[in-house]
Amino acid sequence: MGDMSLTSLPVNNVRTVSDTKRAFYNLHTRPIHSIYRRVVEELMVEMHLLLVNADFRYDPIYAFGVVSTFDRFMQGYQPDADKDSIFNALCKAMECDPQQYQRDANRLKDVASRLPDKEILAWLSQSNSLEGTEDLRQQVQTIANNPNFKYSRLFAIGLFNLLEQASPEIVKDEAQRNDALKQICAILNLPEEKFQKDLDLYRSNLEKLIQARIVLDDILKADRKKREERAQAKGTASASVPPADETPSGSWEHGREA
Repeated sequence: MGDMSLTSLPVNNVRTVSDTKRAFYNLHTRPIHSIYRRVVEELMVEMHLLLVNADFRYDPIYAFGVVSTFDRFMQGYQPDADKDSIFNALCKAMECDPQQYQRDANRLKDVASRLPDKEILAWLSQSNSLEGTEDLRQQVQTIANNPNFKYSRLFAIGLFNLLEQASPEIVKDEAQRNDALKQICAILNLPEEKFQKDLDLYRSNLEKLIQARIVLDDILKADRKKREERAQAKGTASASVPPADETPSGSWEHGREA
């Protein structure tokens, strides 16, 4: 039998999901509330699996998808100050720069704010230019021309939020929304059926989380009210007990002296 020393065995340096989770919880050490912890961990796993995929390439639309997903699903999180810490830890656990994600997301928000209605479709298709966005348009063109482009749900969410920011009225109307999304798929050569399903799931999960937050708020309010009632009852009971120097004559102390 040949020599099977450890040095002759192949070494797999690809980070695991466990590595990423461990890195995250070392960076953000405060506890995360239950319904939000699930959101953070699912986003973490999704980002991790993309980043270790050989075909994946970072791009601003993906970054916008990550940032907008985090912002929407973490809306209402308390303490609010912890959200920055959680997002930074999420990116750094992937060995990514959280500031780059935020910068790229903000650039696309700016693009959307400068393009009226369906002009965002013309911008994506390269038929409409916008000053200061040449590098972004080039990246969009590269994605459209790449037969090995690694499509992801987060990329789809980035595109959806780009459309929503530019044309909120189109997104509200189902027929117009579906038509616009179909055009986006044709422009960027994306799998239309999967794209639509991913966005349907995204909107459905967002609605479920909103409902869960309402239920959680009701539970917290009811719990707060019970604590206040208990405190008030305790205060009333304490006030009804007479001070020691006003002990009535029927007390055991008075009887012992008799």
